[in-house]
Amino acid sequence: MSRPVRVCVLGAGSWGTTVASLAAANTQALIWARREDVADEINREHRCHRYLGDLPLHPALRATSSLAEAVANCDVLVMGVPSHCFRQTLRDAVPDIRPWVPVISLAKGLEQNTHRRMTQIIHEEMPGHPAGLLAGPNIAKEVLQGLAAAAVIAMPDEQIARSLQPLFGARVFRAYTNTDVIGCELGGPLKNVIAISAGMADGLGVGHNTRSLVITRGLAEMMRLGTALGGRPETFAGLTGLGDLLTTCTSPLSRNRQVGERLARGESTADIVASMRMVAEGIKTSAVVMELAAQYRVSMPIAEEVDAVIRGRHTAIEAFAGLRRISPGSEGEAA
Repeated sequence: MSRPVRVCVLGAGSWGTTVASLAAANTQALIWARREDVADEINREHRCHRYLGDLPLHPALRATSSLAEAVANCDVLVMGVPSHCFRQTLRDAVPDIRPWVPVISLAKGLEQNTHRRMTQIIHEEMPGHPAGLLAGPNIAKEVLQGLAAAAVIAMPDEQIARSLQPLFGARVFRAYTNTDVIGCELGGPLKNVIAISAGMADGLGVGHNTRSLVITRGLAEMMRLGTALGGRPETFAGLTGLGDLLTTCTSPLSRNRQVGERLARGESTADIVASMRMVAEGIKTSAVVMELAAQYRVSMPIAEEVDAVIRGRHTAIEAFAGLRRISPGSEGEAA
C-alpha cells in the first residue's frame, strides 16, 4: 500500500485512547468519541482529561464524534468500547465500513445472555472481516507514560497478525502475535473476576500469602474453563493469561481490583457501579463465567464466591470463609 494505513479506534476510554495514541505514532489514526466535547478536547489539547488526566496524547491523533466519518475510510478498525455496547456499535458501523477491513477488539468481557466472545460477535455482525484482538497486561496510563509494556495481537491468520504489529508497536511497547484467539480472548474476562477476589483479599487485610493463593488458584480456574472452551493451555501462562492476571490483581490502578476492595468495605455493587466513571468488566462477567462453568462442568470456587458477593448473597468475609471450607486435594485437582 503506497499510502499510510488508516487506523480507526471506536471508543475514547482510557485504553482505546491509549491504543489510538500508539497507532498515531506509526500511521494515520482517528478515534471516535461519543461525546463531541471529548473529541474536541483531543483535537485541541491532545488530552483526554476524563480518563487519562493531563497525560499528553500523540499530536498526530485526530478525533471525531461522527461514527460514519470515523469508519468510512479506515483500513483497520479497533473496537475500544465495552462489551455491553460492543454488538450495537458494530451494527451502527456496518453501513460505512469497507469490505475485508480487519476488526480488532480491545474489550475484556463476555456478552450477557449469549456468552459470546467479542471476536464471535464481530463474525456475526461483520461476516467476512478478519477478527482478532489486542490484549495483555496493560495499565493505560503507564503505557501512555512510556513505561515498558507488551501485548499480544491474536488472529487466526499469523500473516495478518504480523502485518498489524508495526501499527501498534513502539520502542518500549512490544506487540507479540498469537494464533490462539480463543485462549487469548478468554484470559481478559476470566482474570477480571479473579482480580475482584484479589481486591477483596487486600480490602480485608488477609495478607500477601492469601493474595498469592487467590492468584495462583485463580489461574488454575482460568485455565480449566479456558481449555474447556477451546483455548490452548500454554496461552494462559503468557501475556494474556498470567501476565494480565498479575497486573490486574496487584495494580492500584486496576478497576476490578478496586471493585473488590470496595466490596470488602461493605459497599454494594449498585453503589460501586453508579460511582465509577469507567467500566469494570468483571462485575458483569462473573455471572457469565458461572453460567459457562455450569455448562461445561468446570469447578471454579473462587469465581463462584466472587459472583455471590457481587450479587449480594455473601459478604467478602463470608466468601473467604467459604473458600477455607474447601478440602485441598492434589494441586492439579479442581478445588
